Amino acid sequence: MRAAFVERLGPPEEITYGELPTPCPGPTDVLVEVVATTVNPVDAFVRSGLFATPVPFPFVVGRDLVGRVLRAGPGAADFSPGDVVWCDSLGHEGRQGAAAERAVVAADRLLHLPPGVDPAVAVALLHPAATAHLALFTHGRARPGDTVLVEGAAGNVGAVLVALAAEAGARVVATAAARDAEYVRGLGAAEVLDYRAEDLGERLRAACPDGVDLYLDTSGRNELATSVDLLARGGRVVLFSGARARPELPVGPLYMKDCSITGFVISHATTAQLAQAAQTVNRLLADGRARPRSIETLPLSATAEAHRMVERGALHGRRLVLLPGLDAMDGTAVSGM
Repeated sequence: MRAAFVERLGPPEEITYGELPTPCPGPTDVLVEVVATTVNPVDAFVRSGLFATPVPFPFVVGRDLVGRVLRAGPGAADFSPGDVVWCDSLGHEGRQGAAAERAVVAADRLLHLPPGVDPAVAVALLHPAATAHLALFTHGRARPGDTVLVEGAAGNVGAVLVALAAEAGARVVATAAARDAEYVRGLGAAEVLDYRAEDLGERLRAACPDGVDLYLDTSGRNELATSVDLLARGGRVVLFSGARARPELPVGPLYMKDCSITGFVISHATTAQLAQAAQTVNRLLADGRARPRSIETLPLSATAEAHRMVERGALHGRRLVLLPGLDAMDGTAVSGM
């Protein structure tokens, strides 16, 4: 099979597109024909070595896929050949990745895709939607009536955060570029503030007169002096982006208001947590309310370039979807499911 893989960790130039043996599923595994995969920032962290995790070499990169079941082991009775499935937790903790024509997925990490969902749309939404669910509910403990502040609300994860928080009965205050304000309001934000405003701090305090119960910053800036100052008593900050951020921690105000700061990475989520997030992901996919704003499709052979684009920050809200079928069909579009 053809795959995008590395022989050692390092920059995108380490990625090779070439032939590898087709993996063999174990008794509780499923062999999947990959129809679509994608590139997330965490994929670049793993490939570069920034996120330390066991990987076998040659190591197939990538974590998310949508595909069809080719063969299921006897301990994977929920899956049959031809089933349309997805996974968002390959490519770390010793598991091979998704950027290949075939992938082996443990049955407890594989989900059925709702009928009629476009594979490209699905694979682009998996990581943002699962991350948003974990940030809001598993780690942020969002409740109806909370004031939730989402920084970077027009981004891939931010948009899902806004939609899910509003749906859960929270009052959402968001920051975004002025051009994205209408889009973010349409997701359910009660107020949208221009993140470039010189008096943003004052505007946030005015928009949240009783303080912020849950503060979520997708930008990776993690300016804790600002976030802790805005928190209500018992407020929570959830950190899940900004791997290289080193902000100062305002300890006094944090404990004086009984507040907390929690960090998480989706790669450490348990299978039980991922299963809970998957219910949200499938619901969003089935009802079509949460969709990526823009998708760019590339052949699987362009994986190295896709990693370079992610690291350069060149996407500006676009989601890259890699289609193995584009290589096989000389650039013509792969059919949907």
